[in-house]
Amino acid sequence: MNRPARLSDLEAVVAALEGVVLGKTREVRLALCCLLCRGHLLIEDLPGLGKTTLAQSLARATGLDMQRLQFTSDLLPADVLGVSVFDPREARFTFHPGPIFHGVVLADEINRATPKTQSALLEAMEEGRVTVEGETRPLPDPFFVIATQNPQEQAGTFPLPESQLDRFLMRLSLGYPDRGAEREILRGRAGRVRLEALPVLLNAERLRAWQARLDGIHVADALLDYVQALVAASRDHPELAWGLSTRGALALLKAARGWALLEGRDHALPEDVQAVWEPVAGHRLSNGRREEGEALARHLLARVPVTA
Repeated sequence: MNRPARLSDLEAVVAALEGVVLGKTREVRLALCCLLCRGHLLIEDLPGLGKTTLAQSLARATGLDMQRLQFTSDLLPADVLGVSVFDPREARFTFHPGPIFHGVVLADEINRATPKTQSALLEAMEEGRVTVEGETRPLPDPFFVIATQNPQEQAGTFPLPESQLDRFLMRLSLGYPDRGAEREILRGRAGRVRLEALPVLLNAERLRAWQARLDGIHVADALLDYVQALVAASRDHPELAWGLSTRGALALLKAARGWALLEGRDHALPEDVQAVWEPVAGHRLSNGRREEGEALARHLLARVPVTA
């Protein structure tokens, strides 16, 4: 039986990523938490604020094979999944796998593709496999989709449907760097410069060992009461057409376990739920503007008392 990796492995990954994406400690930790939970990550922000750099840094530090796929309006599902091509020498069709068959898939500007192409990711993100031309093919393990999207107000974007949004465990926004972090970037002391020198700090086997520990994080009944109270508040809120589903509640609990693991604990606390609540719940409460969903999530969190 493989022994689990030491906690310092995760601490080293966080420290290394912080050296590339300056001033974004919370966002870096949430991205790693998402990977530990076997979830998928959606990053929404303006171009040029480090979305791609964060994705590439996480893939490099964890030693996972990454493929970047630029989503455009003319991208087809076959461009994502792959296609069979007839080989005249063999007199048969040979399957050529698409970029989805990598450990980390960076779906850049996902909302510039049509809904038909966006839906090509649904089975992959939910089941860890894809069905192409009637044959089901497994994807690598670990498998992690990091999608970036531009704000919906920008031209040439297609809103992600609720079914697609729900496949993402978290949605984040990096935002502008603070003055000190931006000064270091301008001096060439972060970003791409440090990304090129980033070492591999985990491998797939050790990452799987961490992921396997997630189910062992203890959740007390009182914490389940707190999670259910938050979910119930979202369903009863007059401004919301719908609240969190049971799948959303499970996602919240899984993310809280992941945050507890990052904190070095074998049990989850209300603080863990609170730390992940906004990125987990925001995009599930509103499929409109990101700020609207995040504001609703903060409002609900403030209304619901912590269960004793």
